[in-house]
Amino acid sequence: MKIVILDGYTENPGDLSWDMFKKLGDITIYDRTPEEEVLERIGDAEIVITNKVPFDRERMEQLPNLKHIAVTAAGYNIIDLGAAKELGITVTNTPNYGSSGVAQMTFAHILEITNNVALHSDSVKRGEWANNIEWCYWYKPIIGLNGKRIGIIGYGNIGKEVGNIAKAFGMEVAVYDRNTHSDVINLSLDEIFKTSDIITLHCPLLPETKNLICRENIEKMKDGVIIINTSRGPLVNGEDLAEAVKRGKVYAAGVDVLSVEPPALNDPMTSCEGINVTPHIAWAAIESRQNIMDICFDNLKSYLEGNPKNVVNK
Repeated sequence: MKIVILDGYTENPGDLSWDMFKKLGDITIYDRTPEEEVLERIGDAEIVITNKVPFDRERMEQLPNLKHIAVTAAGYNIIDLGAAKELGITVTNTPNYGSSGVAQMTFAHILEITNNVALHSDSVKRGEWANNIEWCYWYKPIIGLNGKRIGIIGYGNIGKEVGNIAKAFGMEVAVYDRNTHSDVINLSLDEIFKTSDIITLHCPLLPETKNLICRENIEKMKDGVIIINTSRGPLVNGEDLAEAVKRGKVYAAGVDVLSVEPPALNDPMTSCEGINVTPHIAWAAIESRQNIMDICFDNLKSYLEGNPKNVVNK
């Protein structure tokens, strides 16, 4: 069985091991694959592992030996699922690999905004504490989380992890979700906007959620609200959020995702002082990446044993 990994660097830049996959067949690993080399590298392989390399009908039709596409991500919109099914190609994904890691990054952003750790650590290293006449100082207010309301939009696996952490900080957890949940306060979307001290996004990107954070909805929010997005970039209108931060309507924001990645140098959010931006790394804890590889291995093993799991094009 020939297996080709097209862009393995994404989940394994060298700190993990592909060795277990060698038990499944003859494996070839590429860190990255340019568009023009995809077909040549796959050749007559039966199984392809991909994270970002897309497969449309035209590409799959040129690979008559291909039987299985393993996507090393929860999302699989890079694959034409209908065409794959017609061509007899099984497509699998790796769901639920990193909920705790994304929740952790969500709170990393919240805590950086409310505690200003980097700001004050840098000032100490510049000698500003050693030369200060006071025994302590702060350049921005330290904001306590206890008693604050966090509004969670989307209460799936990640949203629930965020809610659990918030409760440990003594926060009031309010949720907007399609389902009702007994362990939190269930509110309408407008009520989340109007009453939350911190709003964090954990919903899918759908036509109705695109630009969910926009000028119109920001105006419904409390003055000084904090906004966090570790979900999908297009949930936020970057220009509207940056403008709201600059004029003080939004106290600060933390985002791990943008509408266009990598961003342009003049992206409104990356150039806004009050918005902390991380380069789409909430998913990338080493434990999460190991989970991706473990789930992918299990998917392939189950497929080869005739009992495929996590199939997304049944």
